[in-house]
Amino acid sequence: MLIVLVIVSAIVFILVRLLPGDPILIYLTQQDVESLSIERVAQVRHELGLDKPLVIQYVQWVGSLARGDFGISVIRQSPVTVDIKQRLPVTLHLGAMAFLVSIMIGIPAGVIAAVRRGGWLDQLVTTLGNMGVTIPSFWLAIFLIYIFGLRLGWLPIFGYTSPFRDFWLNARQVILPVFCLAIPPIATDMRLTRSSMLEVMRQDYIRTAWAKGLRERGVIIRHGLKNGLIPVITMKGMSIIMIFGGSVFIETVFSIPGMGRLLVEAVRSLDYGVVQAVIFIMAIIVSTVNLLIDISWGWLDPRIRYG
Repeated sequence: MLIVLVIVSAIVFILVRLLPGDPILIYLTQQDVESLSIERVAQVRHELGLDKPLVIQYVQWVGSLARGDFGISVIRQSPVTVDIKQRLPVTLHLGAMAFLVSIMIGIPAGVIAAVRRGGWLDQLVTTLGNMGVTIPSFWLAIFLIYIFGLRLGWLPIFGYTSPFRDFWLNARQVILPVFCLAIPPIATDMRLTRSSMLEVMRQDYIRTAWAKGLRERGVIIRHGLKNGLIPVITMKGMSIIMIFGGSVFIETVFSIPGMGRLLVEAVRSLDYGVVQAVIFIMAIIVSTVNLLIDISWGWLDPRIRYG
């Protein structure tokens, strides 16, 4: 996990600086148009430490990260930590809800499709799963905004209100974004759970359980599901990547002040510090979730031991 984070930090640091344009010129154009000169540009670049060699800039940035300091926003001239504290809870709220919805819908639907293989439920789940994998999240968001927001007027189409401020308004505002974020993981869970359960249900110990006269629910839950969930749980790490990747589009479409929208704004303005911080925090969250998933294998399958 630590090696991955070091590699991610280096790649992000380098790629951000390969973006076309100069953040100093953007900052001065917005703040100091009349005094724009070569001397002024050099002065601001020196104040922000962007005139130093890249290796020194990277070492200083990593040292700041170790102290919990994500640096200064080039455009806003304010600590990046301030933006992170405001935006991160919003993205975590939407992401956690989308993650739970994907589990509650995708896994049971996949189990039902496997148990009722060849029936109309299996065909329905398979069709919906294939559609969910192929539909772009931003197109789905625009479609749902048009249907449920503009045509029917049932749900808000933009904005975010804290649930601690107005719970019911927040509940109505997050329905469409959470649904759009959850669709790809739901579809993936459906397909993978179905395939995994079909493989497990053909094993000898499952036939032995049937031969003992156990009920269908007991065979599926106690014997089939626990072993069939191992590849599904592994794939849930990819679901986190889907959700955070989708948040960049969904938060922009629905005008939600989260990390995804902050990243888009920072890329447009070439705000190096914000881009680096947002991507690095997302990498920490994804790596942590994958670490927990790896650890959970030992509970799901006693044959797995870590030495």
